[in-house]
Amino acid sequence: MSDLSTEAPAQSVKPTVFFDGVSSRRRQVTLTLGEALEIIEEGGTPVRWVWADIRRADSPAGVLRLASTSAPPLARLEIRDAVLAADVTARCMRLDEHQTTGRGVAKIVGWSVAAAVSIVCVVLFGVPLAADRLAPLVPKPIERRIGDASEVQVKTIFRGGTCNGAAGQAAFRKLVNRLRDAAGLDDDSMTAGVLRTQVPNAFALPGGKVYVLSGLLDKAENPDELAGILAHELGHLKHHDNMRGLIYNGGTSFLIGLLFGDVTGSSAVIFASRSVVEASYSREAETAADTFAIEIMHALGRSPKPAAELMFRITGKEGGSSFATILASHPLTEDRLARMTKEDRPASGPPLLTDKEWQSLKGICGGV
Repeated sequence: MSDLSTEAPAQSVKPTVFFDGVSSRRRQVTLTLGEALEIIEEGGTPVRWVWADIRRADSPAGVLRLASTSAPPLARLEIRDAVLAADVTARCMRLDEHQTTGRGVAKIVGWSVAAAVSIVCVVLFGVPLAADRLAPLVPKPIERRIGDASEVQVKTIFRGGTCNGAAGQAAFRKLVNRLRDAAGLDDDSMTAGVLRTQVPNAFALPGGKVYVLSGLLDKAENPDELAGILAHELGHLKHHDNMRGLIYNGGTSFLIGLLFGDVTGSSAVIFASRSVVEASYSREAETAADTFAIEIMHALGRSPKPAAELMFRITGKEGGSSFATILASHPLTEDRLARMTKEDRPASGPPLLTDKEWQSLKGICGGV
């Protein structure tokens, strides 16, 4: 093989197979090792691969599989004869040029880390900022439609229905109106009701819907306790927390999924990551709603402390492991009680409801 330009076709004991990248047919070929590699099929047109264009492709043991940058992407040459493979390899100056080097691996790792850090920064700072800016801009009709859909689901979950005692409803409207006026909410921006269930809770939905669950009303001992909880929910409405949460959760879900990819075990990592990040965001919203409630109760000349006492009476002390605290979506009840105790002031305003109105509100569900 001293003269590369006049060398005869190379023969091999084992077959040399060629795929032209156009069809799936296996072609038995011989090779000419000259100024370029010529692939010759009996009765066919020779195919010429320039040595500098030939690259190694992934292959099983005992097979040299080659591709060419100037050939169709799926074209492959498979050489099974070790002597012929060594002769061809010796002529390919850039055979492994496409393989990742140590420096290339370091560059890939570096860019991957930079991308991960960028996504984390967007999750921690960019998405919350976007949610804060976009939530107030959502048109009211769209927000109400989301609230209506949520309301249907809520009423499906709590099958007891709405409590409709006439005297209780009148007392409830009076309490809600006083809080709404102090909060500066428009007359048509909110509705409120009591749902029949033993669950002690209250919540706000997009579009200005606030619901108190009768289990909470049963445990409340005076109007100030219930008023502080309602003021907290009005804070969520005032701050557009529901829409902020929807935008934020959607953004974090997408970005954290993008960061970890769809690989085995990633679902658990994504869930844990979302839980930690979203719990922190929720705690900020809850703290802001608590601040709003404190301001409203002070504006009405009432103390915010009774609301915290009601929450503590329901939940008890929540402090436990530090990990559970990290995942908590609300400030700990004992911390809320301590904060609102500091904000306690002697009553300077009139009672929010008369004793008779309070008893009517307590009986809004007909004693069930």
